[in-house]
This record gives sequence, C-alpha cells and structure tokens, in this order.
Amino acid sequence: MLLSVYEALGGRHIVAAVTLVAALVLAGCGLQTPASRGPVSVRVTSDFGAHPLCAASFAHGAGKTAAELSQRACRGSGDSPGSSPGGWSLYIDGVAAGASATVNPGERVWWDRHPSSASTAAVVGAFPEPFLHGLKGRRLPTEVACASGMAATCGRVASTLVHLGVPAATQALGGGSGQDSLTVEVGTWRELRAELVAALLARGPAASGVFARFGGASGDSLILLDARGHQVATLGRAAGLVAAVTKGQAPPTWLITGTDAEGVAAAARAFNPRVLSDRFALAVRGGDYLPLPR
Repeated sequence: MLLSVYEALGGRHIVAAVTLVAALVLAGCGLQTPASRGPVSVRVTSDFGAHPLCAASFAHGAGKTAAELSQRACRGSGDSPGSSPGGWSLYIDGVAAGASATVNPGERVWWDRHPSSASTAAVVGAFPEPFLHGLKGRRLPTEVACASGMAATCGRVASTLVHLGVPAATQALGGGSGQDSLTVEVGTWRELRAELVAALLARGPAASGVFARFGGASGDSLILLDARGHQVATLGRAAGLVAAVTKGQAPPTWLITGTDAEGVAAAARAFNPRVLSDRFALAVRGGDYLPLPR
C-alpha cells in the first residue's frame, strides 16, 4: 500500500492531499488498468532527436507494427526506417522496442537515427509517456520516491503528473517499488546513488544508456558525454539531470536528480512535455537545457 510521506518530510498539507487522492485512485483501479484509447503518434528524427524528419498521427493505427506506421508517416520523404535502413533506434512510449512490435491505442512511436557507442533502453522524450498510457497496452501505477528534504520539489513533480492526468502516489526513497509500477526518484545524486537502478549511471552509458555521470566523492559535479562516451563538459553547482533508466524487462525508473538541492529543483522544473520532447536525456543548469548526448 502506498502512503503519502509529505507530512513526514515537512511538505504542505495540500501536497499531501493531492498525493492521498492519487493513492486512493490507484488503489481503486488495481495494480494495472487498461491504457486509454487514442490516436497513435509517429515521429521520426535523427541525431538523438535534434533533427525532425517526419511525423504523423493515425486514428486507427492500433494493431499495426511500428515499421508499417513509420513507412506511412514518412511516405515520399525518402528518409525513414524503411527507405534508409541502418542506425535506427525505436522507442514506444519511451522504451526501446523492436520494429515488428505491434502498436496499441494512444502510444507514441519514435524512431531516431544516430551513431552511438552504446544503446539506450529508455528515454524521456515521449513524456508524459509512459506514465499516461502505460506500456504494452497496460497503464501502470506511478510512484514518486522522495529523498529527505525534497518535499517541495517532490510536490512539483507529483503535481505535474496529476495535472497531466496521471495519478501519482508518493513514498520515501528506498521504500521499494514493484515490477508492476513506474517510479520517479527525486533527490540529489548523493542520495540516489545507492538505489539499484540509479547506480547504473556510475557505470557509464554502456550500462545506463545515459550520456552523463556524476563525479566527485559526493556527486558534486555532473559530467556530460558525447555519443562516443567521451567527456565534453563538466557542470558544478546547481546542475540537474532528467533521465530514464531500466534494467532487464523492468519498467523504466525516471531520475530527477542533481549535484545539490538547487540542481534537483531545476531538473524538476524541466519535467514537462515541452522541455523534454525528443530528448534522450536532459541536463539542466539554471535556465539552460542541455540535451544529451552533447
């Protein structure tokens, strides 16, 4: 059972109330609920989302394969996964998939062609997916796992999800998440690094699929990497990161983290569809948004 921890963390009563309502909605719906209906959107880009190539929406796209829909979306463009094979990665609702995957109602299909030294299993560029419509046709409960002292920032994250139509319950960081839920972990890297999935960042892009890692004994620097995994920049104070990571067949865990509390707050402000659109992951420094890889 998911319980609000905001009051224990010193959060405002209104945030606790929103969280409690979300938890009750989840409890009433069960662990998994059918995903909402809606058109299937297809987007094709290159260079980690930097260059849009073609896009379309299909009211009756469900039941088709991602490959079929990409060919229809890019018909006549001469630059699509079907017409120019090689170097393409496919994400359905932000999670890596195969070209023959069958698409469900409401899903976001995103193809991107890029050179890379590592594969990425989960991306943030389809937000508010996979929270809104779920994965493989099933909508999953969403948990916001909060580090101590992060009540206000967690409140912003939870409120963003609820505003987008995603019931989001909260729990203390380290409380444990099941295989049948989506988790957003919020806290400084020093607090998150012991978490199993988050720790993949320390092993580099080959393990995490994220082209960034934290440096220093306490994670007080954020190192940005290029597509080959080479260091190209280092951010210090007030640097934040929004990324999605996964291991095996588990649903992705989203990380809203940073070098310090100010960096985490900056990452939380970037947690919206407009900023994250077509991003594999995003570093934040003040008001600057730095797509990853660099």
